[in-house]
Amino acid sequence: MKQGLSYDDVLLVPQYSDIESRSEISTDSELSEKMNLRLPIIASPMDTVVSYAMAVALHESGAMAVVHRYNKPADQATLVNKFLEKTNGGNIAMAIGVTGDFEMRAQLGVKMGVKALCIDVAHGHHVLMERAIKSLKDKYADDVHIMAGNVATLDGINDLATWGADSVRCNIGGGSICSTRIQTGHGMPGLETILRCSRTTHDVKIIADGGIRNSGDVVKALAAGADFVMIGSLLAGTIEAPGQIIYGKNGATYKSYRGMASSEAQMDWRGSTSSIEGVSSMVPTKGHVGNIVEGLERGLRSGLSYSGARNIKELHAKARFIRQTPSGQTESATHILQRTGVFQ
Repeated sequence: MKQGLSYDDVLLVPQYSDIESRSEISTDSELSEKMNLRLPIIASPMDTVVSYAMAVALHESGAMAVVHRYNKPADQATLVNKFLEKTNGGNIAMAIGVTGDFEMRAQLGVKMGVKALCIDVAHGHHVLMERAIKSLKDKYADDVHIMAGNVATLDGINDLATWGADSVRCNIGGGSICSTRIQTGHGMPGLETILRCSRTTHDVKIIADGGIRNSGDVVKALAAGADFVMIGSLLAGTIEAPGQIIYGKNGATYKSYRGMASSEAQMDWRGSTSSIEGVSSMVPTKGHVGNIVEGLERGLRSGLSYSGARNIKELHAKARFIRQTPSGQTESATHILQRTGVFQ
């Protein structure tokens, strides 16, 4: 039986570097000819992550948001249109499904000038995904970038690319509020997914989606072959994230964060539940999202420097992984916090 690696199972081996300043490093990544991001970071299309304020703040930081589809088409279009007027046609993507009103949402997006449509389903290696991609490509050709997913295998990314996808979200399960692997028994460790999908010979962008907890995971995902990372929990709880502040004990404050396949989310957006593959929780408030993204950028620049890479393309070529044991994982953490009785 084959083994799969998660982000904690590996480290990147430090290498010789002639980079004298981290200002020499470029974190740019091109999603398409029309969409070049200064940071390879994309916000997940979730209703507790992406708002108008979040989309604008990420745009100003050099990243990008995908506007979720768990609302009425008119509400989604209003948010997108407001963002495009505000940013003079800035980078944003609009999520759609594979059935129902997906073609109407796509038409609204293209008419407004959206540069990317995200076909957003849990299991993307599917006949309905094939039909949706081919339908959109037939109608819009190269007028709009088609992002699709999710998949977890080389066959999956190859098929989506063959059908016409320009970028593919890679990972099944593994997100902080996703229970797909528990409920269905299916999935693939996050890093292993990227390592396998990166073997594709198709001209398709790889988006590592799920399980990214810190800047080190961002660096590992990119080193494994991803062009972008998609994040949710890192952005949840910020001032720009949707939702009201919830006050807890001793003055602690929180915001809601939930998976879109959780029972709460499903009931809110369609009034019923099917397969429940997510949970709902609360996360501590974090301040402005710009500060979070700035911290991720600092870690990313430092990570590239340790591999002697001036850009993401060089990181792909130079990165060398080493597997660490459970003891190594403990050693890698800030383990003074795990000691007991230090001040007793």
